[in-house]
Formats: sequence, structure tokens, C-alpha cells
Amino acid sequence: MSGQETTSPAPGGGTAPPVRKPSWKMIGPGMVVAATGVGAGDLVATLVAGSKFGHTLLWAAVIGCVVKIALAEATGRWHLATGRTIFDGWRSLGPWTTVYFAVYVVLWGFVYGATAMSSSALPLEALFPDVMPLKVWAILTGLVGLVFVWTNRYAIVEKIMMVFVGVMFVVVVYVAIRVAPDLPRVFAGLLPVLPSGSIVYTLGLVGGVGGTITMAAYGYWINAKGWTDSGWMKMMRLDNRVAYLTTGVFVIAMLIVGAELLHSSHIALASGDKGLLDLDEILADRFGPFTAKLFLIGFFAASFSSLVGVWHGVSLMFADFVERLRAARGMDAATGVAPLARGEQERSRPFRGYLLWLTFPPMVLLWLDKPFGLVIAYGVLGAFFMPFLAVTLLWLLNTDRTPRAWRNGPLSNVLLAASAVLFLVLCVQELRDLPW
Repeated sequence: MSGQETTSPAPGGGTAPPVRKPSWKMIGPGMVVAATGVGAGDLVATLVAGSKFGHTLLWAAVIGCVVKIALAEATGRWHLATGRTIFDGWRSLGPWTTVYFAVYVVLWGFVYGATAMSSSALPLEALFPDVMPLKVWAILTGLVGLVFVWTNRYAIVEKIMMVFVGVMFVVVVYVAIRVAPDLPRVFAGLLPVLPSGSIVYTLGLVGGVGGTITMAAYGYWINAKGWTDSGWMKMMRLDNRVAYLTTGVFVIAMLIVGAELLHSSHIALASGDKGLLDLDEILADRFGPFTAKLFLIGFFAASFSSLVGVWHGVSLMFADFVERLRAARGMDAATGVAPLARGEQERSRPFRGYLLWLTFPPMVLLWLDKPFGLVIAYGVLGAFFMPFLAVTLLWLLNTDRTPRAWRNGPLSNVLLAASAVLFLVLCVQELRDLPW
């Protein structure tokens, strides 16, 4: 990787890795996280919050950006400071982390695969009505995602994800401008206020949008980019901040659309991703077919970028998970993050095996209502993941597993501890909402 480099003494003596000067041209992994983490469901949740409470919860979206920056920075810092992956760090905390992740990643992939394919198919069916059934569109998007990730490496994945981010940004900001926001009310929304009945929506805005397993994948993507040591720390932090500021723009823009277009008209959206199709009809009535079609393109970019990001990032995590298990059993030599930087894991059997798992078994769920037991197990395991990530990062980055120079400072500890509490509260709320 190019760029200006300087060397400095290592904290414990010797020479530290060259410090790379941050460059806007090298931003990338963070945008992959942003494109993956903000899906159609997140856009609907934000719209609903705006439709119910207007601009009042804008401050929660801003705090949410700060929380995500802290979490992703901690994940990236672990990978760069230690030369170890996050799963390698989890294994050092005890076998319980391996058991949890093994069950979670298999079950989550099965259910998420169907969800991602259906979400990507919805805008395509609306853009091209009567061409083919929704289920066929869903299968097609899954197969396209499979072939794309199977045949390409991280560098190409990053480029296509940057395109998706650009499309999402232009569409969402354009629609927010078209609804002619009341700027004084928008700025008033930056003052922390909790209207009656808004606590769940507030927590969802702070913790839910962009807060998924893909935050843990961030470390894998920076390694795949070729950033493998602490010399890349400043570059990683710039990359991370730009990514979540972009996410913040998405969230604020959709909140404004919900407030201006739905709140004042007392219009309710359908639950789930289909709520975006309701918005498409509202936009068509108010602004004409061009704006409505443009919004559907943005809807597809949000959904399909999440599919591609998960197909790539979580498959990298699964490949690392298998490699660590094999090393623990003496079947392979233990390795650090170098195979990620060389692209070896993207060609590995576990990577491609998990790609197939994300694509083909979930197709069965497209024809079936999700079994009750599966929904409960998926909900429980998923609800615990973000608290699990926040707590384990606090643990890893405050002990001798991390070089002293890169351990948490007071600000990082406060933000990660606040994140852990926030996600635990959200976890309890998600468990209560499950159809027990």
C-alpha cells in the first residue's frame, strides 16, 4: 500500500511498524460496513420513528453514529494492534465464545439468507412488475450475489459497494430535499427529548441501525484491504469515521422523510421491508413516477449491498472460525491476519462452503413460513450478539491480550460500556417482542 510512511520507536523497544499517513483515496472498508449494515429494514425502522415522532428523535440518530464509531474502531484496533482476528480474541476468553458463535453463525446464516434475498427482490418486482414472481427474483438475487462474491476478491467487492453507497446517498438525500424539510424543526430535533412512548424507537435509532454482525466483520475487511499492523491505525480511524458519518446522513435523511411525509399526514407504513413499497406509492402520488422509481433503485441498493456484504464478510468470519478450530486441534499451524491480506481465505473451502450455506438452504424458507422454533432461536441468538460484541471488546482491550499502547483509554471505555448497556436493554426488548 502506498502513502507517506514514518517510523517510530515501539512502546516496548525496537521499531514500530511504519505509520501510514491517512489518505481519503484509501477509504474503503468502512464504506463496505456502512453499505452492509444499513439495509431495507433499518430504513423502515427510521421512517417509522420519523412518522411517529417527527424530528424529535434526531439527536438519537447522532448518538447512534458515535456509538457505532466507537464499536467499529475497537474492532479495527484489535485486529491492527494484535495481528489477531476478533474470533481469535474471542477464543482466548474461553470455549463458551466458540460454542455461542458456532450455533449463532450457522442458524443466523440460514434465516438471514432468505431475508436478504426477499428484501432484494421486493424493489425489483416493483420496478419490473409482471416479469417474474417475487420468489424467482429472490432466488436470482441470491445466485447473483453468490457468483459475484465467489469469483471476485475484496478489492472488487469494495468497488461495487462504494457504488451502492453512492446510489443510496444520492437517492436518500434527494428524497429528503424533495419533501422540503422544516429546518428549524430539524435543528430542534438535536435537543435530547423523549416523547411519551418513544423509548423503544429511541433505543432502536441509537443501537439498531447499522448495528449487526457486520460490525465484527470490519476487522476482517481492513485486513483484506492490506492493513495488517498498527501503522494503519490512523488510516483505519479516518475510514471508520467517514463510514459512520455517511450512515448518519442516511439515518437523518430517512428520519426527515418520515417526519415530513408521513408524520404530518398521519400515514402508517406496513411492517418490515414492504413498508418501503408503501413509501414508493406515496412518493409517486406526491412527486411523480421519476422520484418513486429513483427511490426503488435506492431501496434495491440498500438491500442488495447488505446481501453482498454479508455473503463476503460473514463468510470471511466463518473461514477464520474453521481455521482457528483446526489450529486448536493441531490440524493446521496457527496463523494471524496475513492470509486475509493475501486473499487466501477468500479462496478457501470454508469461505465457499458458507457462501453456499447462505444461498441454497435458505431458499426453502422462501416457500415456507419460518418455523416457530427457528424464529425463537434466531431471535434469541441474534439479540445477544451486539451485547456480546461490546462486552468482549471491553474485555479484550483492557487486558494484556492487547499491547499497552493500544488498550482502551477512558473515552473508549465509557463509549463501549454505554454501548454494552444500550445493547443489553435492546436485547431484553427484542426478547420480549418475540412470539413466545
